[in-house]
Amino acid sequence: MLGNRRVLLLTDGHLGVFTSKTATCILRYRPREVVALLDRTEAGRDPADIIGVGRGIPIVGSIAEAMRYQPHSLLIGIAPAGGGLPDDWRQFIHEAIERQLDIISGLHLMLADDPEFARLALAHGVTIHDVRRPPEGIPLGANIARTLPCTRVLTVGADCAIGKMAVALELAEALLRRGRRARFIATGQTGIMISGYGIAVDRVVSDFVPGAVEMMLVENKHHEVLVVEGQGSLIEPAYSGVTLGLMHGCAPHAMVFCHQPTRKHLRHHPEVPILPLPEFIELYERLMAPVFPSKVIGVALNCVDMSDAAARDAIARAEAETGLPATDVIRFGPDKLAEAIEAML
Repeated sequence: MLGNRRVLLLTDGHLGVFTSKTATCILRYRPREVVALLDRTEAGRDPADIIGVGRGIPIVGSIAEAMRYQPHSLLIGIAPAGGGLPDDWRQFIHEAIERQLDIISGLHLMLADDPEFARLALAHGVTIHDVRRPPEGIPLGANIARTLPCTRVLTVGADCAIGKMAVALELAEALLRRGRRARFIATGQTGIMISGYGIAVDRVVSDFVPGAVEMMLVENKHHEVLVVEGQGSLIEPAYSGVTLGLMHGCAPHAMVFCHQPTRKHLRHHPEVPILPLPEFIELYERLMAPVFPSKVIGVALNCVDMSDAAARDAIARAEAETGLPATDVIRFGPDKLAEAIEAML
């Protein structure tokens, strides 16, 4: 998706590890393509001092200022609940198109369908890439993943925005380093931007979510291991449908459970408490059992808001509670979990 583009990341007023999750992940995994960030509230600062990644990439306060870095595209750096566009961001998109920058968006709102943006894009010869737009011809799920020769690993989690994509990316890379024929399968807009392949399953009509996953698995069945990016959570009122559809479509041999130790309630539904780890893991395994028996083989903790010592304590507690290997793949590496997958193979 990004290729050799020179990208200007738009995060205006939203720069943060969770509030600009798309921008944060692009800076972590594709920093060479990013020439600047556009954020009036943080202009002049270093992104790494705010979100821990992107050291040395400038933050500017206007598109005019950003043009000195010769961007090719403006990338929407947020993925808010519901996927809408902040009202005051229309001005940035309008100006970017006039300056002949392509637009890359992972919002639910299809910017290419906006009459004003479509007219401007046509007039200025630019392309609007709506990454969440699903392809045509997605079939109903047929429960065929279970018949494929490849080993399937799915990241699942306690909540949304908890690290399922990053864990899947890190595991796929770790397996490649170990000589395994592994591939990351993106099921969300940011993963597609990073890897250049995938379907944003939360934009697919609900009955067809398993079929969308099966399409990708069949296309990649020649790989030894497919590490599939999970979505949402089984207890998240807004996103549980896509979570279960993805689980059934993937028919994983194994799941990796993702959790943030300091998060005690759902981000978007604070009235819903996060279950204890053993209870949560059992819930995932029991729901998979009738379709394709699958076990959680490891725990990936997101310790972004913890010290190293506190993170190590949390990892030790998770291992004691579950009897499974646990780590923070960003802070301490994914090897424990990669070893658990290899043991399966």
